[in-house]
Formats: sequence, C-alpha cells, structure tokens
Amino acid sequence: MSKALKHYLPSPEALRKHKHLRFCAQHLHDPNLFHLNRRSLSSAFASGLFWAMMPIPMQMLAAAVSAIVLRINLPVSVALVWISNPFTMPPIFYFNYLVGTWILGAPPDIGDFQMSVEWISQQLGAIWLPLYFGSLVVGIILGMLGYITVRLYWRWNVISKLQARARKRELIKKTL
Repeated sequence: MSKALKHYLPSPEALRKHKHLRFCAQHLHDPNLFHLNRRSLSSAFASGLFWAMMPIPMQMLAAAVSAIVLRINLPVSVALVWISNPFTMPPIFYFNYLVGTWILGAPPDIGDFQMSVEWISQQLGAIWLPLYFGSLVVGIILGMLGYITVRLYWRWNVISKLQARARKRELIKKTL
C-alpha cells in the first residue's frame, strides 16, 4: 500500500522548497509528516476526511495544521480534503445540513434554494447550527470510518503477504 502511495505523493524536499510553503518550511522537517506507516496513514485519513466535511474556508490549511500538530502524514491528510471540491460541496453540505436537522429535531426547511451570495447570507442565520452540527457529526463518523478502514486494510494486507510467504515456503519444502 505504501509503495503505491509513494509514487503519487510529493517528496518532502519538494514540499519544503515549494514557493507557497516556505513560510512553514521549518515545521516540515519532522520525518513523521511523510512516513507511510499504519499509524500515520490511518490518522491522516481520519484528519483529512474530518476536515473535508467542515464548511469552512481553507480546509487544506486546517488539515495541514492538524497533520503537523498530530505528526501524521501531511500529503495524505491535505489531499483527502479535496473530496469536498466545488462539484461535491453542495450535496455534501446539504447532506450534513439534513443530518444536523435530524439530530437537532429541526424542520429541514430552507425555502427555494438560489445559488447567490445574497440568498446564502439571508439563510445563514437559519441554517448555520444544523449545518455545522451535522458537519461535525458526519466529519467525526467519516473520520473514524476512514481510520478503521485503513487499519483493517493494512492488517489484511500484511496477513495476506505473510500467508503468501508461508505458502511459498511450503511449496519449496515439498519440492525439495
């Protein structure tokens, strides 16, 4: 798993030299930020998926700061935030809003939706609590599912390789 991801992820040196990341280059020297081990990768999935569900500006910055503070894989955490991109944000945040209204017991009535800054600013007073509460709940659940899924997949992958190695040894013993 880590070999496949290493192919797609930028190198630590490339990130340190990137012109937009120079301001935080001193924090990018921790090798844990780029390790692809079970703990770092599963925690990065949890962090990235959590921040992807949050309706805040600069989600990538929040994911990067949490990766640096928690000393988990920085590129994976930041990359997973792009699950909520301009095309997927409306359905994700609407789902989060519905989850929030369901948990809070509020009616999910926002009237006729219009994609305009004026409509959103008028409705923000009515939708902010269910939206952010639903986003928090969905972010925590999705983060936990991502964490558990990566841990289980990693374990399954290690066990499969050990079993394949054992089968190969048995095959060699039989041929001798």
